[in-house]
Amino acid sequence: MKIGAITIGQSPRDDIIPEIRDILTQNIKIIEKGVLDGISSEDIKNFYPDKTDFPIVTRLKNGTEVKVARKKIVPGLKNCISELEKDEVDVIVLLCTGEFPEIKSEKILLEPHKIMVNIVRSIKEKGKLCIIVPSSDQISLINKRWKRISPDIISIPFSPYSGKDDEIIKKAEKIVELNVDLIILDCIGFTRKIKSILRDITGKPVLLPRTIIARILQELIEI
Repeated sequence: MKIGAITIGQSPRDDIIPEIRDILTQNIKIIEKGVLDGISSEDIKNFYPDKTDFPIVTRLKNGTEVKVARKKIVPGLKNCISELEKDEVDVIVLLCTGEFPEIKSEKILLEPHKIMVNIVRSIKEKGKLCIIVPSSDQISLINKRWKRISPDIISIPFSPYSGKDDEIIKKAEKIVELNVDLIILDCIGFTRKIKSILRDITGKPVLLPRTIIARILQELIEI
């Protein structure tokens, strides 16, 4: 079996794939594609969001954090899906929690946003949700997304790419005071380390997209 993985930024995502592989029990081939692969730093500026765009935070090959406009990367996403279908992968994983209703595939397509929303809807229709987002300029639209499930939402910005340990510790201490029921890390860039810090300090359950996706992949590939 072959898995295709698409990042909004540039591949390889050596900050994500190893943590996914840690959960997979088989040495499955993973083919990575990035919407911004092969695009120069200067040309990447063409993907920057303006005031009317929904920004998506992602990572370049050299580890640099970058924001791109959701609408500007949709054509590239579609191209990556087409390339992976030609590579005859069995499953395609989107390495982003953004909403992309425009994308389709003839293969199994795992979209973290859909999976996370349905998990939360099934386990926590009532209660206070704390959403950790990569950037403060995403909060307004992110809140609209999660308020479809619960009206009691608190969103806190913290970048998984440029944020420091002491920052997330302070955020976690603030969350303790808010007395939330569930913490949702709404970006594929968040790590198991960040989850552990939040869990240890708050004592609350924390949903991490990359490990949820990895466990679904394990279920799909397991004999």
